[in-house]
Amino acid sequence: MSEAKLISSLNEENLFHFSKTYVPSRLLLGPGPSNAHPEVLKALSLNPIGHLDEAYIILMSEVQKLLRYTWQCNNRLTLPMSGTGSAAMEASIANFIEPGERILIAKKGYFGDRLVDMATRYKAEVSVIEKSWGEAFSYEEIKYEIETKKPAVFAIVHAETSTGVLQSLYGIGEICRKNNCLFLVDAVTSLGALELLIDEWKIDIAYSCSQKGLSCPPGLSPFTMSKRAEDKLSSRKSKVPNWYLDLSLLNKYWGSDRVYHHTAPVNMNYAIREGLRLIASEGLENIWIRHNNNANKLWSGLENLGMELHVSKEFRLPTLTTVKIPHSIDGDSFRNHLLNNHGIEIGNGLGELSGKVWRIGLMGFNSNEQNVDRLLNIFDTELKKFSILHSSTF
Repeated sequence: MSEAKLISSLNEENLFHFSKTYVPSRLLLGPGPSNAHPEVLKALSLNPIGHLDEAYIILMSEVQKLLRYTWQCNNRLTLPMSGTGSAAMEASIANFIEPGERILIAKKGYFGDRLVDMATRYKAEVSVIEKSWGEAFSYEEIKYEIETKKPAVFAIVHAETSTGVLQSLYGIGEICRKNNCLFLVDAVTSLGALELLIDEWKIDIAYSCSQKGLSCPPGLSPFTMSKRAEDKLSSRKSKVPNWYLDLSLLNKYWGSDRVYHHTAPVNMNYAIREGLRLIASEGLENIWIRHNNNANKLWSGLENLGMELHVSKEFRLPTLTTVKIPHSIDGDSFRNHLLNNHGIEIGNGLGELSGKVWRIGLMGFNSNEQNVDRLLNIFDTELKKFSILHSSTF
């Protein structure tokens, strides 16, 4: 098609008469993203400035300082990577594993599978230990596997978003150090919402996202690494096989030199600074209490409605609840009804839990009693209607 005909075709489709961008109001109570805090959205809307502007460089330092507080660490290389949480996940594999090195991955859900996939692509020797989707590993199981397999890196998901399981990390860091192994933690659904102590728990590498506990839109992935991890990175025999995620290059931009690497998402860094400022203002311990209290209120409310939770209470994740879909309910139809008639999003199950559970998120700005009460009230009235409608079709 010639250029003239293409332009004519586009004009015929009225592509130049779109209305202004409109997005419906939603209460995001799924696995993420969550609703961003209004103050974060205000910061996001500020005018961009250059990514090497002195004012922006000052803001970068403030973001790093606030991130260290939120991670509870003193790691020099702590930064928000440009990209969603999967970018920092991949950076954690690409930078610290060389071809043929062993990584031990504790897999208990969908995101453990993703770590395995990434590690395989970087030609690691991948060893896997598994738990059923809804269970957690014991300290003894992990200790035995690390001592037996002697990996260069041990990786585990702290808060498994696909299953609603919270994994205890206590003591694992010490075992990793005794066995000359880096401790890598996926904290995508825990950072800024649940107790997470990077230095105290001796975690060497950790990554998260901006759109859950930090109450920001998706687009950045907080990352931190210990001196042990820095030493391993600097002693690589081969170049990091991913230019964009090469931490030795990013270090020059986020370190003291501030050497250009890529055009940073300036406005997203405005947003994360504001989200982190709000966390520091509320205080981490208060935030942890808030998320736990609201989760317990949700769990009790769902059980009072006769619903069954997928995970036993000892392993239950306060930021993401998996609740079994009643046999009398079409899970997808009910989720669509919630979205289209009440403006509330909840998530379907992932992987082997697809169609079996709903995933309900209470993260960051969205973790409050009003949201819990609103959802429980709707469940109380609407589930009964859907159960009646379903049974009348047989």
